[in-house]
Amino acid sequence: MSAAGTWNTTVKSPMGDQAGTFTVNDNGDGTFSGNLAGGLGSMDVEDGKIDGNNLSWKMNMTVPMPMTLECEATADGDTLTGSVNAGAFGAMPFSGTRA
Repeated sequence: MSAAGTWNTTVKSPMGDQAGTFTVNDNGDGTFSGNLAGGLGSMDVEDGKIDGNNLSWKMNMTVPMPMTLECEATADGDTLTGSVNAGAFGAMPFSGTRA
């Protein structure tokens, strides 16, 4: 899968740009595991799904407030683009480059 690996990412949030490291581990069965680690801590991927170059997953954020983030992204070579939906806060742009 082209999205497997480590990505240097940015989420454009209402609190400013949030830089992080997104790790994608292909489970070989249409799913993936991993995590996103950054200034607000580390969040594990939950319900990670792979469809070609498209990824979808959820993460449970605890800081600055508890909420479930619904995420999607598309890998294109060494570029990752997508969005993080934070419920009432709406969708935030998500981007990354392969580390």
